[in-house]
Amino acid sequence: MPIQLEINQGKVPVKVYTADIDASALQQLHNLAQLPFIHSHIAAMPDVHYGIGATVGSVIPMKGAIIPAAVGVDIGCGMNAVRLSLKATDLPDNLAKIRSAIEAKVPVGLEQHKNEVTQAATLKQLAHHLQPVTDKHPGLVKMINNFERTWSRQVGTLGGGNHFIEICLDESDDVWIMLHSGSRGIGNAIGRYFITKAQKEMGQLLGTLPDKNLAYFEEGTEYFDDYIQAVGWAQDYAMVNRREMIRLVLDALKPHVPVFTTTKEAINCHHNYVEREEHFGEQVYLTRKGAISAQLGQLGIIPGSMGAKSYIVRGLGNQQSFCSCSHGAGRAMSRTAAKRKFNTRDLAAQTSGVECRKDKGVLDEIPGAYKDIDQVMEYQNDLVEVVHTLKQVVCIKG
Repeated sequence: MPIQLEINQGKVPVKVYTADIDASALQQLHNLAQLPFIHSHIAAMPDVHYGIGATVGSVIPMKGAIIPAAVGVDIGCGMNAVRLSLKATDLPDNLAKIRSAIEAKVPVGLEQHKNEVTQAATLKQLAHHLQPVTDKHPGLVKMINNFERTWSRQVGTLGGGNHFIEICLDESDDVWIMLHSGSRGIGNAIGRYFITKAQKEMGQLLGTLPDKNLAYFEEGTEYFDDYIQAVGWAQDYAMVNRREMIRLVLDALKPHVPVFTTTKEAINCHHNYVEREEHFGEQVYLTRKGAISAQLGQLGIIPGSMGAKSYIVRGLGNQQSFCSCSHGAGRAMSRTAAKRKFNTRDLAAQTSGVECRKDKGVLDEIPGAYKDIDQVMEYQNDLVEVVHTLKQVVCIKG
């Protein structure tokens, strides 16, 4: 579908790929459009909703500056999916055993591994690339240490909130592993540290911004380069984290199913990140916060909620969206509102047929708290084409 709404009340237009957008998200997009370094326009994806600082579902091209909040604190958060040689009939009747096996292999919530599970060479390389940033920023080191968790032992861990691991079936009854996670506690520390640093560095100029969370670093300054290095590291870390979890899930499955192989290279894509790209004739720093890259022919993953369909998609290279699409269904209500409106009986009904937690601890993740994924997909049918439709049968939440 074409762009549903165009806002022309700032220095650049905002092009919105949905008619379903709340006033708070619109105000955030309006605030972003006032900034002097935005190139061409801002694109808002069909799952757009209010976020801290910058809007979730926003794609923002910047010249000469970077807004740390436009990436957020879950740096490198994204998706990984791989198809197996298994069919639905190869799965055991009791899927609870598979769920328990995965939960035993992959720490969730605030938990971490007792020992490093990743190859020592990978951890050594990550440590080597992180050190130049931590050497210059003792305040960041302090924040990292305050998490009381070790980044090297958090590789291969899920986290909480909307992060998940799922076993899914596609339209041909092929089995897929799909998961959603990011750069864990250390990525959160990096995001919060540089958002605060940008606010302090702007000094009195901070008051000229429509929102203090839109504080930015100018290109060519020390902190700009430090942030780009740190956020790049967190994105690499998130990629490694997801790859490690896929390996652990494969190991967890082996005792419960016939011998299998992976049939395709895993799709591993960020949806909270910054990338140097060319758009409309200019090199820009493009932030996608709650959006994935949908370059022509590029494969991506768009998950629904824990009771809905998900999609493997192929990008159509739509220039107006900066070759981007949504990162999921998008929240229709806040976590607090979801807990007020729904109860565990609603959760059980809406996740019928899925082996998953159905207790009040995950009530804020109930499918009814999210937008209709089919409507979201309809709004972006000129951004991506569907390659596979997935339905989960097992879902692990933090």
